[in-house]
Amino acid sequence: MEFIKAFLVGGIICAAVQILMDKTKLMPGRIMVLLVCSGAVLGFIGLYEPFSEWAGAGANVPLLGFGNLLWKGVKEAIGKEGFLGIFKGGLTSASAGIGAALVFSYLGALIFEPKMKK
Repeated sequence: MEFIKAFLVGGIICAAVQILMDKTKLMPGRIMVLLVCSGAVLGFIGLYEPFSEWAGAGANVPLLGFGNLLWKGVKEAIGKEGFLGIFKGGLTSASAGIGAALVFSYLGALIFEPKMKK
């Protein structure tokens, strides 16, 4: 049942994003920023954690989860380091994912022949 719930929640999030892309003039980059900021705001308000526990990977894998992860890191770092934690916390908490994305995208560029769209 967990897999079905995660699949459905992730699918609903992706469908909502696709509707935003099709029905508005928002560019994909702006929609991505909107998702990350929404995840951070929902984490700040306290709504994301119960949603994440209920939905599992369906809520944690999309960009909403990344925004919440950044918020959690900032919150922890502010508690430990004070004002400086605002700048360090998000990157520290998400460093493994950011590093993996950089390494794998570089490896993909080495293996395949990247081309610009025409």
